[in-house]
Amino acid sequence: MKKLIALLLACCMILCLFAGCGQKAEETPAAQEQTAQEPETPADDVTPEPEPEPEPEPEPEPEPAVELIVFAAASMQETLTELGERYMEQNPNVTLVFNFDSSGTLKTQIQEGADCDIFISAGQKQMNQLDLTADPAVNTEGLDFVLSDTRFDILENKVALAVPDGNPAGINSYEDLKAGLEAGTLLLAMGNSDVPVGQYTQKILAYFGLSEEDLAAAGCITYGSNVKEVTTQVSEAAVDCGIIYATDAFSANLTVVDTATAEMCGQVIYPAAVLNVSKNPEAAQAFLDFLTGDEGDAVFAGVGFTPMA
Repeated sequence: MKKLIALLLACCMILCLFAGCGQKAEETPAAQEQTAQEPETPADDVTPEPEPEPEPEPEPEPEPAVELIVFAAASMQETLTELGERYMEQNPNVTLVFNFDSSGTLKTQIQEGADCDIFISAGQKQMNQLDLTADPAVNTEGLDFVLSDTRFDILENKVALAVPDGNPAGINSYEDLKAGLEAGTLLLAMGNSDVPVGQYTQKILAYFGLSEEDLAAAGCITYGSNVKEVTTQVSEAAVDCGIIYATDAFSANLTVVDTATAEMCGQVIYPAAVLNVSKNPEAAQAFLDFLTGDEGDAVFAGVGFTPMA
């Protein structure tokens, strides 16, 4: 009987053991499912997507290429060449083409149809001959080349009596020039009558009561077709003296012994204007504005011009 009871107890214990194992087996997958449902990374740790970079601004279109043709008195060659180079450096789209000669020659070229955007004369007469609004007594042909409202006086110069290096003839004033010409002992270089520097010289001779015709006949005068040719004669000591502009004497490193007064020949005023035949009037005006700015004034004043604009 005791053996039977012991056997029954042993069977009960075995059944209980199997029942517990089954419960654990049923719980394990449920636990694993709960673990699988838990997020692996907290929401706060999610890396945000980078913002798109802004698109680069489009590059500005280059300025259109412009060519400006400038007709200017020969006495401006050094200063305008320097200022032109500076302007083209600051405005790479602009090309400046200069034509330097006597104002009378330039006026004729313009009248005959030469391409030109800007005219700067060494005298009012040559500009007046192209300006329809000028006195008909000067603009006798009724020429109309000056663009309205663009004409202005840009510079003043001086008419100078210059001598070669060392001043061999010992000339120190216009009074000395008068005495030497009257005595027939001096040779003077001057501009032709159709160029401003020649016209100023004619006034000086008349002021001193001297006859240009008689002096020329006596072999006391030689001529140049523009102020640069007169300057060259003085520099090469081919003459005893020459009447040129103070700025040309400065550029050629010549000695100036006297300067003409306004009573002797009037003021030497340089008018400038855009021409109405210009293909680029706005660009032409912009260059003239540059010439009348601080940079232009400094270059002009540095060689003896007096800026007026």
